[in-house]
Amino acid sequence: MSPALVVVGVFVLFIAVLIIRALLFRPGDADIVTMSSHEFDRDTVSGHLSRMIRIPTVSSRDPGQVDSARFDEFRALLGDLYPTITAQCERTLIGETGVVYRWKGRSPDDATVLMAHYDVVAADSAEWDKPPFSGEIDEDGVLWGRGAIDTKITLCAILEAAEMRMRNGFVPEHDVYLSFSGDEEIMGPSAPAIVAWMEEKSIHPALVLDEGGAVVTGVFPGVKKPCAVVGITEKGVLDIEFSARAAGGHSSAPALRQPVVDLAKAIEKISRKPFPLRLTPAAAKMFNTLGRHSSFTFRLLFANLWCFLPLFKLVCKLSGGELAALMRTTCCFTVLEGAPQYNVMPPVARSGANLRLLPGDTAVAARDRLEKIVRKTGVTLRTVYANDPSPVADLDGYAWKRVHDAVASTWPDAIVSPYLMVACTDSRHFCRVSPTVLKFSAMALTKEERASMHAKNERIPVDKIVTACQFFWRILETA
Repeated sequence: MSPALVVVGVFVLFIAVLIIRALLFRPGDADIVTMSSHEFDRDTVSGHLSRMIRIPTVSSRDPGQVDSARFDEFRALLGDLYPTITAQCERTLIGETGVVYRWKGRSPDDATVLMAHYDVVAADSAEWDKPPFSGEIDEDGVLWGRGAIDTKITLCAILEAAEMRMRNGFVPEHDVYLSFSGDEEIMGPSAPAIVAWMEEKSIHPALVLDEGGAVVTGVFPGVKKPCAVVGITEKGVLDIEFSARAAGGHSSAPALRQPVVDLAKAIEKISRKPFPLRLTPAAAKMFNTLGRHSSFTFRLLFANLWCFLPLFKLVCKLSGGELAALMRTTCCFTVLEGAPQYNVMPPVARSGANLRLLPGDTAVAARDRLEKIVRKTGVTLRTVYANDPSPVADLDGYAWKRVHDAVASTWPDAIVSPYLMVACTDSRHFCRVSPTVLKFSAMALTKEERASMHAKNERIPVDKIVTACQFFWRILETA
């Protein structure tokens, strides 16, 4: 046989292997999950969330901008709205804004922690179509206001489900902790204080569930069905300040070295050398799950990442956005400051960057990399905040199955998949006490709804509030 025929034969065999792997890369037979449900009163739950939104619990890193009386008012409101929880649960105030309810089960072991935060980011009413703290429900049955998605709705749904379970005489097999903080948006101290409190009491939850993924559509290549993505880990955070200094002076006679120019050079150097693209185990689990439901072209890709990973990395590099964020540590410059007026050359120019660290990277290593890039620019670096990526949750135990089944029962048409969180939550601190920390916001969110978080016109249809209550009702069934 001629060498040419051998080459052709090997090539044909190679193509056949790729195609066969793609044909076999199909989802397995899914178990039909059916769990109990409860008829939550639509007007009651939406009315409760509306009252929560009307209290503007806006957090800020500047203590002078925080109205602590509003946070006290919010915690008092919970006692009024949920009398059964107030009567049956031990309530503990922890840290600056943390509040924890302990619902005693038949055993204190293998507890469940359900989390949410009740602080919100600021809102400029001039940019909104309706007042951001009105809690108004419009004629289309949509509730408006800051916290409607992030995350007073989650807090409301947890408490509605727990209140109804208690009224029905339900006793969980294991203790349940309802853990809420009021400074998540500023990465505040309350969640770490709650974890320290649990450590002191030797509380090691089998499951911790916080905000995170959601039920989304049209976000994964080639998949038409809704995808219920559950965060199993989250990227780390690194805030870095870059500064350049010089003598300063009048702009009419600028010095040879200008801090703003030096800073700009450093930013340009960093932008030209992004962190390398890398496939993490968490992202691989997601691709392996959702890729099986995609069209044949994408199944050919995801079934053969061992071969097509360089091509996939190129796609991520060119597309940017969340797909790229799943594959690399990102660096986004967010702050820039110099002189307060045009005719002054500032003695110091500063810029701030927010990095989201891919699992496997560390804050120390990321800063070292940046320092090497800007070494000859005269710019210095200062770490403002650092938190390494969280461990990957245990998916082999019963805790993952509990969340999986509750999601599958609530959104039966959705594909349930692990997910790498590119944002960060309070739940990252709980990895110190629990092997299974998961992130799932109990909502099916449109692209527009997701975009309203931390932006204008945050709102949610009332029907989705009821569905969130159903989800937590089912989570508590297996507590």
